[in-house]
Amino acid sequence: MSDPPSDELDLVNRACAGDQSACATIVQRYTGILYNQAYRMLGDAFEAEDAVQEVFLRAFRHLQSYDPSRRLVTWLLTIGSNYCIDRLRRRRFNWLTLEDVAFWLPSTQPGPERSALQSAQREAVQRALQRLPESYRGVTVLRYWHDLSYDEIGAILGLTEATVKTRLHRARKMLQEALAAEEEVWNTEGMAS
Repeated sequence: MSDPPSDELDLVNRACAGDQSACATIVQRYTGILYNQAYRMLGDAFEAEDAVQEVFLRAFRHLQSYDPSRRLVTWLLTIGSNYCIDRLRRRRFNWLTLEDVAFWLPSTQPGPERSALQSAQREAVQRALQRLPESYRGVTVLRYWHDLSYDEIGAILGLTEATVKTRLHRARKMLQEALAAEEEVWNTEGMAS
């Protein structure tokens, strides 16, 4: 892991001293990455917004326990990951329906057919991700959506590097099987039409 930037430590020290502008800077700087993590793990935009607020509340409440040898974003993602896992445990087996998935990104490709295909693919990936056990979903989100190293993921989730690699391997296999099954259903339905 790399050393945290010096401005992070300055921000944390100022926030600990009660500097509201430092707190606002932390919130502004890290809201996007925390929202992305929460949305990928929880699958619901409103729940993700609540999660981000809760992460910042917990972080500011315990800011004096921040370890300056770690990057601030890693510490915040750890809090976020733990919070999301707790939320998932409380609602175990309450999977999303297709209507609940609000995952629309602007298409860079022209044409409605391409856009519809990309949207369907994103929805399929999101559904497959939501079906993963929470222990596999967490490492997958941190690796592929936040581009964290195995070491950073291990630090966030309290896992060894070997465990992170194993879970990622199994998660990729589960995702591949789920997406292949969904593609088979699409092909079967397409032939029946």
